[in-house]
Amino acid sequence: MAVPGVLVAAVAGLLLVLLLLPTATARLSPFLWQDLAFCTTMVRSSLRCRRRLSRRPAITLLDVFRQHALHRPRRPLLRFQDEIYTFEDVERASNRAAWALSRLLGPQSGRTVAVFLPNEPAYVWTWLALAKLGCAMACLNCNVRGRALRHALQAAQAALVLASPELREAVEEVLPDLEHDGIRVFYLSSESPTPGVEALLSAIEAAPDEPPPARYRAGVTANSKAMYIYTSGTTGLPKAAVITEMKLMMVASLGRICGLQANDVVYTTLPLYHSAGLLVGVGGCLDVGATCVLRSKFSASQFWSDCRRYNVTVIQYVGELMRYLCNTPQRADDHEHGVRMALGNGMRAEVWKEFLRRFGPVAVCEFYGATEGNAGFINYTGKVGAVGRANRFLQLLAPFELIRYNVEEDEPVRDERGLCIPVRAGETGLLVVKITKNTPFHGYAGDSQKTEKKILRDVLAKGDAFFNSGDLLMMDSERFIYFQDRVGDTFRWKGENVATTEVEATLALVSFIQEVNVYGVAVPGCEGRCGMAAVRLKAGASFDGDKLYAFTRDTLPSYAAPRFIRIQDALEITGTFKQCKSNLVKEGFDPGAIRDPLFFRDDSRRSYAPLTPETFAAIQDMKLNL
Repeated sequence: MAVPGVLVAAVAGLLLVLLLLPTATARLSPFLWQDLAFCTTMVRSSLRCRRRLSRRPAITLLDVFRQHALHRPRRPLLRFQDEIYTFEDVERASNRAAWALSRLLGPQSGRTVAVFLPNEPAYVWTWLALAKLGCAMACLNCNVRGRALRHALQAAQAALVLASPELREAVEEVLPDLEHDGIRVFYLSSESPTPGVEALLSAIEAAPDEPPPARYRAGVTANSKAMYIYTSGTTGLPKAAVITEMKLMMVASLGRICGLQANDVVYTTLPLYHSAGLLVGVGGCLDVGATCVLRSKFSASQFWSDCRRYNVTVIQYVGELMRYLCNTPQRADDHEHGVRMALGNGMRAEVWKEFLRRFGPVAVCEFYGATEGNAGFINYTGKVGAVGRANRFLQLLAPFELIRYNVEEDEPVRDERGLCIPVRAGETGLLVVKITKNTPFHGYAGDSQKTEKKILRDVLAKGDAFFNSGDLLMMDSERFIYFQDRVGDTFRWKGENVATTEVEATLALVSFIQEVNVYGVAVPGCEGRCGMAAVRLKAGASFDGDKLYAFTRDTLPSYAAPRFIRIQDALEITGTFKQCKSNLVKEGFDPGAIRDPLFFRDDSRRSYAPLTPETFAAIQDMKLNL
């Protein structure tokens, strides 16, 4: 009789432990269950991607899309203005484009084709058409011009350029050079405004809508190059980040991981030449079978009316976009929309709180990652201001570290053994991610030096290798991660990365400039850093604000053109002849504290005009829009 009593007591004890376990773990580790659930989701997603791509032939994101087109042909995939394109429509359009392009490319598959298009449905079916031919797509930034455009094409070794007539001036500027390099250019339109450039749309529309032969893609594997996405290409040196089929599928699954479903309608105003718009937005819809609403450009005034018009349930954002929305005049119908989730990165805590107050309880899925990076973070708990959470389970799959960084010397701090020093909780450090089989770094096409520059060696042990993110982050005591700033020669403005060395190289071409030092300064109410340039004039030369404005307008993307100019007699350098930026950044652009002449970019005058105390006050009070 004693044995049954012992068993009953044991079972009762076990039940009591199970009942008390959630309470106990909530006290000891309040995010344990969320960590476990998210880790399970991530592992399942990773295994799904690897299982698909390990098959022969590999099942790529293109094949996933085609399965949706087969089983849900009438489901809308794209909505653009008043147009609706179903999965079947896009499948047939991409088939026709593939046949037309195959005649141009010849029997060789696997060549690179550059796409120079704004946000429009043609971007999507062109991408899928190239995938059906086994070709990599180079996603050209619509803002690049001249030397930068040529460099981007050379880096990816593009054989063809498919462009929009909207970008005619940029095409015609480099056309003689492209012809010399043997790169052919075609407009994706019915007519061509440029002599010597053929319009391709008629040939595409006349082509068969049956799938091209599978032999074009016979050699595609997980490591095949799917596309090139350019990063930090503000002027002459865009870097072509290599996106493999595996990375493409992994990034496209981000939406699914955050809860994207087949019946969702995703609204993106982000440019498709960036990974967020193309891979996370459109790619996420291809992955789960959802609908993507494209807009050519972001409009704060039309944003919510578009969401209502198209019954949007998920929006994509960058931090600056959310700030613009919060700065619009309040309306009585601010809460009247069907958006349940916002997916993006770069939103500051104060903007986050204001967004939720203004527009209701939208689930914000903030994430962190670089186009060329080998890992990232997702804020799956909704912690306001955090870019993610470093849960210990995931750190086993993607080992990372935050290490001490000397911003003045622009290099990591090392100990007596020559190894890097991890920071403590609450301290800011440089994010580095270990390069492993599960977290590879594929680098940049055509630029081995820049690829090597992003690899940090001997970090925690001799011989190891880590991806250098170039970002300063901080992890608090609860292991939440917060973005702090960018290091080195790059800052972020208007949702774009601006490489200061590249802007400096361009401004150095101005006739009256002898030396220039470009850096980012904080501006009240603005995300990121605003571009500023300290300039030393040539002997006997005077500053010409009209000329500089015209020059920057013609040679730099609008987000890369400096908003402020500071004229100095001499530029400060270090003992190793590096330009000093830290003091300039701290001093900012206050004419009351700086004796040097200051100018600001005045779009109304189309000139760099003197920065007066009154203008400075208007900027500080957020009355003057930069």
